[in-house]
Amino acid sequence: MREPWRYLLGLCLLACSTFTHSAANPFAGQQTPPDPCYDDTGAARRCIPEFINAAFGKEVTVSSVCGRPPSRSCSVVDRGDERPSVRTCQICDAADPRRAHPASYLTDLNSAHNLTCWQSENLNTSPYNVTLTLSLGKKFEITYVSLQFCSPRPESLAIYKSMDYGKTWMPYQFYSSQCRRMYNRPNKATITKQNEQEALCTDGHTDLYPLSGGLIAFSTLDGRPSGKDFDNSPVLQDWVTVTDIRVVFSRPQMPRELVLGAGGNTGGRDDDPMAVTSTLPTYFYAVGDFQVGGRCKCNGHASRCLKDKEGKLVCDCKHNTEGPECDRCKPFHYDRPWQRANAREANECLPCNCNLHARRCRFNMELYKLSGRKSGGVCMNCRHNTAGRHCHYCKEGFYRDMARPITHRRACKACDCHPVGAAGKTCNQTTGQCPCKDGVTGITCNRCAKGYQQSRSPVAPCIKIPVVNPTAVVSSTEEPADCESYCKPVKGNLKINMKKYCKKDYAVQVNVLDMETVGDWAKFSVSVVAVYKSRGEPLKRGDNILWVHMKDLACKCPKIQMSKRFLVMGGAEGGTGPGAGPGVGPGGGASSPGAERIGLVADKNSLVIQWRDVWTRRLRKFQRKEKKGKCSKA
Repeated sequence: MREPWRYLLGLCLLACSTFTHSAANPFAGQQTPPDPCYDDTGAARRCIPEFINAAFGKEVTVSSVCGRPPSRSCSVVDRGDERPSVRTCQICDAADPRRAHPASYLTDLNSAHNLTCWQSENLNTSPYNVTLTLSLGKKFEITYVSLQFCSPRPESLAIYKSMDYGKTWMPYQFYSSQCRRMYNRPNKATITKQNEQEALCTDGHTDLYPLSGGLIAFSTLDGRPSGKDFDNSPVLQDWVTVTDIRVVFSRPQMPRELVLGAGGNTGGRDDDPMAVTSTLPTYFYAVGDFQVGGRCKCNGHASRCLKDKEGKLVCDCKHNTEGPECDRCKPFHYDRPWQRANAREANECLPCNCNLHARRCRFNMELYKLSGRKSGGVCMNCRHNTAGRHCHYCKEGFYRDMARPITHRRACKACDCHPVGAAGKTCNQTTGQCPCKDGVTGITCNRCAKGYQQSRSPVAPCIKIPVVNPTAVVSSTEEPADCESYCKPVKGNLKINMKKYCKKDYAVQVNVLDMETVGDWAKFSVSVVAVYKSRGEPLKRGDNILWVHMKDLACKCPKIQMSKRFLVMGGAEGGTGPGAGPGVGPGGGASSPGAERIGLVADKNSLVIQWRDVWTRRLRKFQRKEKKGKCSKA
């Protein structure tokens, strides 16, 4: 027969080996400093706490203990040779430390030099059922439960486990020489994948030697088919998870009665506690060592367990996990679902991508599946005027400032759409252009477009300016031939030279913006782009007015188009219009616009031609010649 400690070690190694996947063992100690949960490159990897006797030093609650009141108990000692078994007796007295057998002896340091045993009351006068309850204080993944007896091993006992700190219990293993009668279980049932999370019953402990002082050790994974693929077996991962262990002794082993002399004794004295004074057997349970071998359950995300501020045992979690068993992701690390680490993948929790605009997020399984199981995080309460699953675009009423990265606090700028001119508050995410109502323009829809004028209606703030047909003002009795005769002096003469430049009172480049009719006159809103000549009152760049009589406009002398640039050279033939700046003189063919109409005046004798950029150098040359007095010679 093997020594008890060697037998226990063999069971432990056998059970531990079933956790192995490939070449890695989830219960194997990690030795790489400084942090076993990360490799040399900083990449996450599975890590596990050390293997320990989780019962050591823990308090065991027992339903029976001898010594109150003091009692005498006798046990059979099988000496293991041809000599007959003998009976020994002793006194149990809870008040005497030398003769007490409290429950604390179950989990204290056990060795050949420190043999201490818990002992129940004598079963001759008390129920056979005696319970030992051990609380581990935390979830553990265990590989074995062992009991080293000081008395004969019980004939029937059951081991139960709890996963919720003693609230509910489930059977773990049964031992009995009569499995069907005691526990309604078959003896040594075959373990398959269908029943590998089921408590079995065996009578194998009755064949173990010696009868007294023997060992019963239950291996949680021995013979379980999925034990070789523990990483991928949630059933067995659940099976080995324990917070509390309960052992129920149901029936003692009935020792062989020693046939003594007719006097019924061995010659001992009545006052000798070791003397046998009766031939009646004494039944009791006595255990010297109660062990639970396993590791702190941390799901592969911690290499050690520590006590928190309240003294409770918790995992020192890594991989962005938290919880007593590292069984959930830390806040904001929900980009993929929590998973247990395994030999191939650490399955660390990943932070959500919120572009620095959110502090909270949640996990969405549908999005995770749609992404090919890469990302399932959804940001919550996006700040800095952002929106979207990743706070990656600007919310309604704001648009992206492309000069700043999306992670910038001011990556989104307010649209500031005009409350009347805009058709909505949402602008283009890239350009910031607001949706304008008909006839409204501008990036914020704050002004009327060309050809439109402001109204007093908030529904249609800009209305189209009525189009006036210039020919309508020309007398219906005039034939088209009159226009040709009327414009003949300048018809086709649209070239510029020094002589023409010298004869004119002004020469300007204008951009034609808008037009309206005032009586017999067309009033053009123009922007003066450049001034090349201004005789008399100086002309300035910027907004100005160009007056053209409707008859001149109807005959297209001059011919003016909207939204185009023109060179306008006018005046000099007859002087200036009264109070109107440079204009037509007598004989100009049209009456003056009047003193109240300030601006430029052009008629059939003015030079109004569409602008060409090559003229800039020529006109600057004319300016220099004029300063040198060349115009007086022209």
